[in-house]
Amino acid sequence: MNRSPLALALVATLASSSFATLASAADLTSYQAPPSYNEPVSSGDTWTGAYVGAHGGVASRKLNLFSGGNGGVVGVQGGYNADVGGMVLGGEGEVSYMGDTRVNVNGGSLKERHRLAVKGKAGVPLDQTLVYGTAGFAMTNMRDNGAVTGPDGWKAGYIVGAGIEQKLNEKISAKVEYNYTSTPDVRSTVAGVSSEKDVSDHAVRLGLNYKF
Repeated sequence: MNRSPLALALVATLASSSFATLASAADLTSYQAPPSYNEPVSSGDTWTGAYVGAHGGVASRKLNLFSGGNGGVVGVQGGYNADVGGMVLGGEGEVSYMGDTRVNVNGGSLKERHRLAVKGKAGVPLDQTLVYGTAGFAMTNMRDNGAVTGPDGWKAGYIVGAGIEQKLNEKISAKVEYNYTSTPDVRSTVAGVSSEKDVSDHAVRLGLNYKF
C-alpha cells in the first residue's frame, strides 16, 4: 500500500494548523487597546462665573463731567456672568458712595450721598474683551443743600449704561463703564414751598473684578 499521499496530507494539515496559530498570535500581539477617555481640561478663557470687585470714578448732573457740582464715586460690586450661545449674560449688584454729587431741583440743588443698584448685563465677548450694556433698578439717598431740603430715605429710579471689560489674567479683569441714572419725582422744599422734579446724573467709573 502506498502511504505517500496520506503522509503528504498529514503534513499539509499540520502546516496549515501551525500557520493559522501563528497568524492568530500575530493578530493578538498587534492589537492595541482603545485610548482611555480623559476629561477635557478647561481653558480658563470663559467669562462664566461669580465675581466681586471695586470701582471708582466721577459723577455729574451734566454729561460734561467737568461742568461743576461733581462727586467722586467709590464702591463695590458683585455678580455672575454666563456664556450663552456666543453672548455673555449676567446680573450685578453694587453699592456706591456718590460723594455729594449735585442734582438740580426747583430753586436749587440736592446732594446725592449713596446708591444701591441691581442691574442686568448682556454683552459680546471678543476673545479677552467683553463689550456690554447694562440696565436695572437704582435706589439713591440724598441730603439737603443750603436752603433746599430734600426727601427722607431712599428714592427709586432706573439706571442704564455700557462698558468694556478686559481680562488681565484668568482671575482678574479691568473695566470702564458709563452709567446714566434717573430718579423721578424727587420732592424738595425751598422757603416753605414744595415741588417735585425728576433728577439725573452721569457717571464714568473704572473698576477691577476678581472671578471665582
